[in-house]
Amino acid sequence: MNRTNAMPMHNKEGLMSEERRTLLAGAAGAAVSALSPMAWAAGSDKPEKEEVRIGFIPLTDCASIVMASVLGFDKKYGIKIIPTKEASWAGVRDKLVNGELDMAHVLYGLIYGVHLGVSGPKKDMAVLMTLNNNGQAITLSKKLADKGAVDGASLAKLMATEKREYTFAQTFPTGTHAMWLYYWLASAGVNPMKDAKVITVPPPQMVANMRVGNMDGFCVGEPWNHRAIVDGIGITAVTTQDVWKDHPEKVLGTTGEFAKKYPNTARAVIMAVLEASRWIDAGLQNKLKMADTIADKSYVNTGVDAINQRILGRYQNGLGKTWDDPNHMKFFNDGAVNFPYLSDGMWFLTQHKRWGLIKEHPDYLGVAKQINQIELYKQAASQLKVNIPSAPMRTSKLIDGVTWDGKDPAKYADSFKVKA
Repeated sequence: MNRTNAMPMHNKEGLMSEERRTLLAGAAGAAVSALSPMAWAAGSDKPEKEEVRIGFIPLTDCASIVMASVLGFDKKYGIKIIPTKEASWAGVRDKLVNGELDMAHVLYGLIYGVHLGVSGPKKDMAVLMTLNNNGQAITLSKKLADKGAVDGASLAKLMATEKREYTFAQTFPTGTHAMWLYYWLASAGVNPMKDAKVITVPPPQMVANMRVGNMDGFCVGEPWNHRAIVDGIGITAVTTQDVWKDHPEKVLGTTGEFAKKYPNTARAVIMAVLEASRWIDAGLQNKLKMADTIADKSYVNTGVDAINQRILGRYQNGLGKTWDDPNHMKFFNDGAVNFPYLSDGMWFLTQHKRWGLIKEHPDYLGVAKQINQIELYKQAASQLKVNIPSAPMRTSKLIDGVTWDGKDPAKYADSFKVKA
């Protein structure tokens, strides 16, 4: 997706992207230098690897990785983050597995899928921290909306009365967007495996594919849902925070081997990204600066207007309804976002089982303990005096009224009426 000609490459002050970056770095530099250097600038805690290549997909929620680099938070911990723009989640998976990327802004369920050998090669994987909560959505085509399908119930009704093949897109078979899409469809009585055709499309290509009629709906991260509204081709049927308030979304992922071999490097990256996350969530001006930075063609490559509304919680559905959503995308939220809860990882496994991506019940808790690097995260967070929750499990109620607490994952996975 290229920027349209109507959207200039610079902001109102006419600053080109390089200059903007310099200004931003200056602003953050003051913040960085005001803080004392950390213990692991030297000695035994020195990062084993100074340059860290971190892959990202052009989505709003890559912001904490990008800002950690642009604002120089990485330098403070003796590392240099090199953000690397990738074309698809399958590409991110392959480059993580073969070592071309050290880490990535990546779908929670992708890391779990690779660890179990689902949707690609099997390799031990690690989640270092959660990057964001909330902020994705399900978009239905304007054509469907014109026929009255504007939410789950009305979509199910249309699919039952006007029979044809309905096509929905997600971004990766084991990923978050696939799970939000399936969960939402199932809560409306639609079985995604039997009643619809589901395809995989990389996030930046969603809008173009809907424009030419390749799908009836899609689930993706921002800014592509808002972009579909701006372009007049789609409407927001539901936000993912309405499916699960404060749900886990992208994670900072790496291989198990990297986390074991380079623990100091991993810790340094967690700290730099935590600082960037805290900076983004600190206020309106920072969020607008972030939107301005990541809109650049090196990152998300879209008009800043497609990004800046929804990160402030200002939503419209494309049908005239507008609202302020307090549960918009959060990057820090006083540390509540970033802790890699075991129950979050386990939830994805329950859905992989529900939809037949894995045939047998795995050792849910055992797998999550292997992947989620809670000790590394705690070490980094405690250095920054970031709140750490008292337990590695949390309780959530989803859109269908069912509560998930991680206590009996096999029973939970088997409890759904609509499944593969």
